[in-house]
Amino acid sequence: MPVELELPWPPSLNHYYRHVGPRVLISRDGRKYRENVTAIARRTGHATFKCPVQVELDLYPPDNRRRDIDNSQKSLLDALTCAGVYEDDSLIHKITVTKREPMPPNGMAFIRISEYEKDRPKQAD
Repeated sequence: MPVELELPWPPSLNHYYRHVGPRVLISRDGRKYRENVTAIARRTGHATFKCPVQVELDLYPPDNRRRDIDNSQKSLLDALTCAGVYEDDSLIHKITVTKREPMPPNGMAFIRISEYEKDRPKQAD
């Protein structure tokens, strides 16, 4: 059974991690984002995926500034691991990301996670 979540706009990697001496830590903003995602995910009551999954991600940025879609994925996918949606983000076998029109003032990420359906090779006619 697929899981669909409306999540807050994820922090960019530049704001998700902090370097403290030789260590890399999750920033205060990153920890708060994880807590928000965990609270939202728990409301679904869905069991943790333990099998390969596919992810469909629609990103609605907060404004019209230029953004790389790959900059938002890591913090979002890691937060979903922390929330227990799937055991580990290494279980993601397919991901489709679409950047949509802006949704001011805060933006949003809509995510659909389901068991991975292996693509079949195309047959020659």
